Amino acid sequence: MAEAWIPDLNETPGAKYLAIADSIAAAVENGRLRAGDRLPPQRDLAARLGIDLTTVTKGYDQARQRGLIGARGRAGSFILPQDAIAAGPPPLDTGMNMPPEVAGGSLLAAWERTASALLRAPGAGGRLHYTPAGGRATDRAAGAAIFARLGLACSADEVIVTAGAQNALHAIVAATLQPGDVVACGTHIYSVFLQLARKAGLRLAPLAAMDADALEALCRTTKVAALYVVPTNDNPTTRTLDAGERRALAEVARRHGVRIIEDDAYGQLPERAIAPLTSFAPELGTYVASCSKILSPALRVAHVRAPSVREALALAAEVHKSCVMAPPLDAALVTRWLEDGSYDRLVAETRAEAAARQGLAAEILPAGSYAAHASGYHLWVPLPAGADQGRIAEALRGAGVTAIAADAFAAGEGGEAALRVSLGGAVTRAVLARGLTVLEMELGAGKAA
Repeated sequence: MAEAWIPDLNETPGAKYLAIADSIAAAVENGRLRAGDRLPPQRDLAARLGIDLTTVTKGYDQARQRGLIGARGRAGSFILPQDAIAAGPPPLDTGMNMPPEVAGGSLLAAWERTASALLRAPGAGGRLHYTPAGGRATDRAAGAAIFARLGLACSADEVIVTAGAQNALHAIVAATLQPGDVVACGTHIYSVFLQLARKAGLRLAPLAAMDADALEALCRTTKVAALYVVPTNDNPTTRTLDAGERRALAEVARRHGVRIIEDDAYGQLPERAIAPLTSFAPELGTYVASCSKILSPALRVAHVRAPSVREALALAAEVHKSCVMAPPLDAALVTRWLEDGSYDRLVAETRAEAAARQGLAAEILPAGSYAAHASGYHLWVPLPAGADQGRIAEALRGAGVTAIAADAFAAGEGGEAALRVSLGGAVTRAVLARGLTVLEMELGAGKAA
């Protein structure tokens, strides 16, 4: 191991995980790190730098995607020879939970066609100007139309447009919660919200089960400020709440005055949507629907429904503080696609591709070895008791399959050992099939260890 090498995160502005990858790249370029040098274990580096393990994992993943490092099972991560960077195709990227690419390029074609039409229309120059922080009226109306389809009636004045779901969650936390507030959640939750909560000084209260009884029991002993829930195809566990479970949770929230933060990133993917939890307690719910998660991460658009016009304005103010506005052209694309029918067609294509990839997983991985949603693009893979999930995830990444260990999503202590594996990163189904075969072999080896 290059014992003395520790990245200096102050040398590179921006996200810490990118700073880690950039520091590795710089050390390779200046000769400080050479081929074969072993990097510090992720947990050790996180402790040395005083940052979350998730951040270090993402940094190493970024370096791996750049071809800088590889892994050798229990031995850890090593610097690759520079000629290895161009030696073959990039590793299967299943770490980021992104929509799968649909063969035929229909999304790209729709993007090019619609963007061209928007920029050639009379008054197109206005597309390049600042917009209201909450979005143009037409784009907010488009968000209200999406919500109505899902069973959540609202006015456009209660809707804002944000630069993706992460931006929406940041605005919600900043506008509605205070340090020390208790937020009920699942045992494993979306890692971005986990980081937001910690940064904001919130107290997470993991529920043993995401149900009304568990929430009621917590509310009887604790003043709960909010409930954070991903009701459809939960990230990472893939759990989906049925209509009865949603109604029951809403009733408890109403009884105890608990704000609902409903992060329904995947709610538009099922052919038959389940009514949002917010629809059962609209005065308490802030609902997020993301286009980035169902079409493309490059489409930085999410729509947020606030409980009132006043709260919508407060959320818009937080969007302005963080990024000024959602990308105007992206928002206009979504609005036009809703108007001309392209939106439904593109979502249907994503849904079909996701189902096909889930079919591959069912063919290759042992039955009962993972949890999944039929129209989702990630798996939740439990590991045997006592398994070293970090080691297995590292071994999988070394084999070209990026899996994320459950502790990156853990809202409390003592969570289950598991991996989240995303299916959307592979460019083709053939690439995914090869990666899933490696996953099956590595999981078998991990269970036998």
